[in-house]
Amino acid sequence: MYFCTNNKNMLFLSMKKIAFIIIIVCSALTAHAQLLYSISGKGNGQKSYILGTYHFAPPSFCDSIPGLWKALDEVKQVCGELVMGDMANTENLTKFQSAMMLPEGVTLQSLMTEEEMGRLNTLCKEIMGMDFTNPLIANQLGKFTPGALYEQLIVMLYMSKTPNFNPNDAIDNYMQSKALEKGYEVTAFETLDEQIQILFKSQTLERQKTLLMCFVDNRDFMMQQTDDLTAAYFRQDLESIKTITDEKFNDACDSTEEEEELLISGRNANWAKKMPEMMSAKNTLFVVGAAHLVGEKGVLQLMRDAGYVVEPVTR
Repeated sequence: MYFCTNNKNMLFLSMKKIAFIIIIVCSALTAHAQLLYSISGKGNGQKSYILGTYHFAPPSFCDSIPGLWKALDEVKQVCGELVMGDMANTENLTKFQSAMMLPEGVTLQSLMTEEEMGRLNTLCKEIMGMDFTNPLIANQLGKFTPGALYEQLIVMLYMSKTPNFNPNDAIDNYMQSKALEKGYEVTAFETLDEQIQILFKSQTLERQKTLLMCFVDNRDFMMQQTDDLTAAYFRQDLESIKTITDEKFNDACDSTEEEEELLISGRNANWAKKMPEMMSAKNTLFVVGAAHLVGEKGVLQLMRDAGYVVEPVTR
């Protein structure tokens, strides 16, 4: 939910994985570059499909994904990481926003050293023209957890360079709204409470602070990596996405094995266990972050390992 979610399946990956910010580009597709795959076999009479997204990619890009609208016509339900409509519920929105906040009596400034605040202020000044020396900024942003502030700063930095970017205008939301227009059921792999646990409760405040400062100190590298990831996504090149997101700093800025398990591979495994029952009940279009599709522990390989035929959709 980049403010949003994701999970905007937000995905909340490691520093390098959640920076999938979108720039619209036009790229030629290759025979092995796909974001949409069909899933068949094991007695299912009709195909299901899985689509890899950037959670903030513009809906207009859907027209560039071969076979997507045909696939949507063929299925009977759409499954996302989260039912996006749940965020329209005031109680749920309040719950989500509360999870982004520090405990009563704790502020971001109290967690940081004077030197760390100086580095953070330099970035805030660059992005917003103001920093934590401004009482309004200190009062508002100072209540965020380091992890929540980190995600906000990523979006702010991108929006400062791309004024027309709308973080609420995402493919995930768009595909679910299209499903509802067709009268389909919209379901999800995870509940809001599960996402809150993953996004905001799975890392200590100290670990969140470390990753925030990694972004502060490496923002040029991060934005270059974002450009590389963006180009790979709009080429529909999952293998390049995998290669880029596997790059390491070889220091505390890298995801730990436990974080990788919690945020990516463990979720992939849980989803792959749920998919057979969903597909047996109704042929389904699954819509999840592209980083969840790739690699030996990615959803595509897990479904192949389970005996399904998984093929790229080329038209």
